[in-house]
Amino acid sequence: MRLSPRGGRLRKVLRIGTIIVTWLVVTVSYWSLAYLGTSLIHKKWDLHISDFSRGLITLFAMFSLFIVTSWIFSRFASPRRTDFFAMMIDAMRRISKGDYNVELANQFKHKKNHPFGKIVESINEMAVELNQIEQMRQEFISNVSHEIQSPLASISGFAAVLKQSDLTPKEREHYLEIIETESRRLANLSDNLLKLTSIESQQHPFEPVAFRLDKQIREIILSCEPQWVAKSLELDISLDEVEITADEELMSQVWINLINNSIKFTPCGSSLKIALYQRGQEAVVTIADTGMGIAEEAQAHIFERFYKVDKSRNRTLGGSGLGLSITKKIIDMHEGSIQVQSKLNEGTLFTVTFPM
Repeated sequence: MRLSPRGGRLRKVLRIGTIIVTWLVVTVSYWSLAYLGTSLIHKKWDLHISDFSRGLITLFAMFSLFIVTSWIFSRFASPRRTDFFAMMIDAMRRISKGDYNVELANQFKHKKNHPFGKIVESINEMAVELNQIEQMRQEFISNVSHEIQSPLASISGFAAVLKQSDLTPKEREHYLEIIETESRRLANLSDNLLKLTSIESQQHPFEPVAFRLDKQIREIILSCEPQWVAKSLELDISLDEVEITADEELMSQVWINLINNSIKFTPCGSSLKIALYQRGQEAVVTIADTGMGIAEEAQAHIFERFYKVDKSRNRTLGGSGLGLSITKKIIDMHEGSIQVQSKLNEGTLFTVTFPM
C-alpha cells in the first residue's frame, strides 16, 4: 500500500514528536533522580546553600548520573558489538585470501532494515558470487587446458612418427595433414578465446552502422559454398530486403557461426533453410537444418562456454564449444535474442531476433 504525501509527512512529524517526548522524559527522569539525591544529602548533612548553588549541584549530579548509566550500558553492549566486528573482520580477511566459503550468522535478521543485518547479508551474498566466479574460472582453465592438450598431443605424436625413415610418401603426407588440421584447431581456439574475452570485458570496439542484413547473410552463404557443396546439401533461401543498424563485423560472425554449425551437423544430401523477414519493428532470421538434433536437456546449455552436446562428435568435426557462446554474447550486445528448437534425429531451428 502506497502512502499519500500527506500521510508521509504525518509519519515524519509523529517520529520527530516521539523523539522529542522521549528526550524530555529521559531528561526529566535524570533531573528528578539528581534532585532527589541532592535533597537527601542536604537534609542528612543539614546543608544550607543558595538555590542557585543547589541548582548547579543538581545539574552536575544529573550529568554524572547520565555518564555512569551510559558507561554501565556500554559495558554490557560493547562485548556483543566487539564480537560482531571481530566476526566481520575475520570474514573479510578470509575472503581476501581466496576462501569464499564464508557464511555469517545474521543475528539481526529478525530486525527489519537493521544496518548490521544488511552488512551481514551483503557479505554473504558477495562470498556466494565470488565463489561462483572462482568455480567458473577454474572450470574455464580446465576446459582450455583440455582443448589445448588434445591437438598438442596429436602434433607431438605425429611429429615424432615423421622422424621415422621407413615411412612411405603417402603415410608422410597423411601425418602432415593431421598436424596441419590440429594446428588449425589450435589457431581457431586461440582466435575464439581472444574474441570471447574481448566481448565479455566490453573492450571490443562496437561500431553500429546501417546496412542491408539480407546482403550480408547472402555473402556469408556464398562464402560457405565449398562446405555445403561438398555435403550435397539443398539450400532453401528466402531473404527479404531488411536494413538494420548494428556492428557489421560482429553480425557477420553471428551468421558464420550459425550457418557453419548447421552445415557441420547436417548429414550429406539433407536440406538447410535460411530465412529473413521483418516482423513489426524486428528483424527475424531463422536457420533450420535436418541434422541430428539436440536433446531437450542439452538445449539450455548450448550457449555456455565449451559446452558440447556430443564431445566425441565435436572432436571429430573440430569444434571447440565457443562458437555459440560468442554468438550469444554478440546478440546480447545488440539487445537481440536467440532461441533454439530441436528434436533428436529431426533437426534444429535457430531463431534470431533484432530490433530495427
